Amino acid sequence: MYGKNTVRRNPVMKRKIFSLLILLLFALGMSAAAFGQSEGYSRALYSTSNGATQNLKGLQNDFRRVAQEALPVVVSLDVVDVIEQQVRSPQSPFEFFFGRPDNREQQQGEPETREFRQEGLGSGVIVQKTGRTVYVLTNHHVAGKADEITVNLYDGRSYSGTLVGSDARKDLALVKFETAENIPVAKLADSDQTQVGDIVFAVGNPLGFESTFTYGIVSAVGRTGGPGVEGNLTDYIQTDAAINRGNSGGALVNIDGEVVGINTWIASQTGGNIGIGFAIPINNAKKTIQDLIESGEVQYGWLGISMGNPSENIAKEMGFEGQKGSFVYNVYKESPAMKGGIRPGDLITFIDGRRIESSDKLLQEVAALEPGKTYSFGIIRDGSSMNVRVRIATRAPEDAIRSNVENLWPGMTVVGITDEIRERLDLPRNMGNVMVGAVEQGSPAYNAGFRSGDIIKEVNRTRIESSRDFYRVFNSEESDELIFKVNRQGNDMILGLVR
Repeated sequence: MYGKNTVRRNPVMKRKIFSLLILLLFALGMSAAAFGQSEGYSRALYSTSNGATQNLKGLQNDFRRVAQEALPVVVSLDVVDVIEQQVRSPQSPFEFFFGRPDNREQQQGEPETREFRQEGLGSGVIVQKTGRTVYVLTNHHVAGKADEITVNLYDGRSYSGTLVGSDARKDLALVKFETAENIPVAKLADSDQTQVGDIVFAVGNPLGFESTFTYGIVSAVGRTGGPGVEGNLTDYIQTDAAINRGNSGGALVNIDGEVVGINTWIASQTGGNIGIGFAIPINNAKKTIQDLIESGEVQYGWLGISMGNPSENIAKEMGFEGQKGSFVYNVYKESPAMKGGIRPGDLITFIDGRRIESSDKLLQEVAALEPGKTYSFGIIRDGSSMNVRVRIATRAPEDAIRSNVENLWPGMTVVGITDEIRERLDLPRNMGNVMVGAVEQGSPAYNAGFRSGDIIKEVNRTRIESSRDFYRVFNSEESDELIFKVNRQGNDMILGLVR
């Protein structure tokens, strides 16, 4: 793929060149329209052309200035992962006839453990120097599991690096090396000030081409998703600046030469750049840097709920149409949320005055909270707004959270039965109006016998007409016992839960 000396047309670069040409031609065209066929036309055309050229030179000088500031603080990383694998070793003719020297028997093809060296390439950003120790920020998928790391500076110097720690949930890692020499350090921007349309530059080592500098604009902010692990705790800046393999861990910088993001992944059907790249906002990395330096690991805040964006049906039934926030489906017993008064059916809209517009935003905001501190949560419950105070705990690893399902209260979701659902399932109108959606296996609801599709007719002898009715009765503290009358496939039954 890279051996042939061919040139391929890049649609992203073509658009950028075309835009610059349009600006130049527009300037020339305006002068022609203004002067028409007058005697000064030639003189005006020359003057306008010269002015446009000077403007382009000014832009070029700005790009050069940013490159001079950004290139020295971005490094290339050569990493080696030592992987142990079981391989089957063929039996030698000597051993076949005479046996093994240590008198142990070995069957043909018996597995042996062997080490393999897997080499990789990535980028990093020099973010801090303390005494002789220099810290380089990169991606977890670049250096998070590396056994050997070589840090290569822009000026040709190389150092042996050591992994300080990594954070798979944000795809960040911190590497350090030791030197008494002068080392340039990046200026970190306030990425919250980044806006769509800002000019940005991607700096890194794509495909092994060291110190590559490309430009584009911010296409979007607050993007979610990506190829990260479960429990991803960051959003992304989207850019059309060219990013390819090897750019991971490099810098996305603004027009002032400040780092606004860490280039992380691209969306592509071919594996190459098509103008859709994503960078972790540098503000999302600042706490990670300090946590890793201080303790080698990252601590995140934990609220203790399962949540989602409210559907149109839920918003209508619960009485918060037009409101944005994160809908609470379940609450872990003995969690900060449960202790602080957050209940299933609540809509979380604010944390300490900061608006929560989605469940992704809530996850990121809670993760950034300091464990042990108390924060004010704005919620909507049964149509009324209120505030509760919650003391945040430390977030456990994702597998530990998943295994705690027996404490997920109640461990199921409920939905209002719409006309569409009723028609699709051929449900009589007198059957009920609220249905059990998902049920988490191993949860209290599952162990009590609830199953997806159950229709909830009554809770503690109160008829349930809507999701709002359900959560009002369900959260009532009049009794620790909850008795449900449900219908499953036309048959009524009684199920019970104990708080």
